[in-house]
Amino acid sequence: MHKKWDGIVSQLINRRFSRPTARFLAEKTRITPNQMSFLSFLVGAFSGISFLLGQSIVGGILAQAASILDGVDGDLAVITGKISKFGGFFDSILDRYADSAIILGLTLNALSLNRNSLIVLAVGLAALFGSLMVSYSRAKAEADLNLVFKTGFSGYAANRDVRLFIIMIGGILNQAYITLIVLAVLTNSVVFKRILDARSSRFRK
Repeated sequence: MHKKWDGIVSQLINRRFSRPTARFLAEKTRITPNQMSFLSFLVGAFSGISFLLGQSIVGGILAQAASILDGVDGDLAVITGKISKFGGFFDSILDRYADSAIILGLTLNALSLNRNSLIVLAVGLAALFGSLMVSYSRAKAEADLNLVFKTGFSGYAANRDVRLFIIMIGGILNQAYITLIVLAVLTNSVVFKRILDARSSRFRK
């Protein structure tokens, strides 16, 4: 549940909110890190629903709120001493569901405003697959190759905190289609770069 490192947006923005929130919750409530993970998922799901209903600004703000809450569970786990492997697994699974809901909501929002439905759908699917593969490629590289992406383009460019921040900006600007294009290009570029990095690392061993 507790991350080994933070993304750029988490470092500059999210932790300024998540850490004080976690300290408050630890002192004043009995909420658990896993309950916070579920709350973050619910906020992400409502973000997707908001995009689906055409409420782009609300959807964008909720996406960023989900990103901040995703940091609260890890901070809360550290403060309360409740770090667990199951917590990390549970959090990761819920994050993927929330991300999928948000991107699907964005895609349906863009479809309702654009006549080129097949192109929009293709871009939306590319953004969805790319986002999921960013997380999967990191986990597989660490598990199978003992390779950790935590520097440069491969390490930071398309982390979840960055993706949700981009979605927040896109939602506020009411640019669902442009947001999907940015996500599709960025995420799949990172995955491709990670494949090259992994291949290069394998040949160096």
